[in-house]
Amino acid sequence: MRMTTTLAGLMVLASAAPALATSCADEIATLERRLDSAGAAQVTGTVPPGGPTSSNSPKALDQAPQVKPSDPATKPTASGVGEARKLVEKARAEDKAGKAEACRDTILQAKEKAGALP
Repeated sequence: MRMTTTLAGLMVLASAAPALATSCADEIATLERRLDSAGAAQVTGTVPPGGPTSSNSPKALDQAPQVKPSDPATKPTASGVGEARKLVEKARAEDKAGKAEACRDTILQAKEKAGALP
């Protein structure tokens, strides 16, 4: 009897595992915060819509650090940030349509377009 209860409990947990996976919505939100950061504003020369944002983190910097990326190919550009914003919108639509794999692929492309934001 005890073994049956244990097996039933394990099966319930195993079936719930996919529901515990991180959704693409979390990745979208994280990338949007990066695209609305002080570093992105420095690269684009603009202030994000609605004014400067904060990550609401006690470790967040008020100003982007003045450093260069170690890989020059990841240098952010204003056009790259703009393209990344468009890709985030595409990923949001894919996530809403339940296309998790496509959403993650699009977010990866958006991260590459955004580059290493300061």
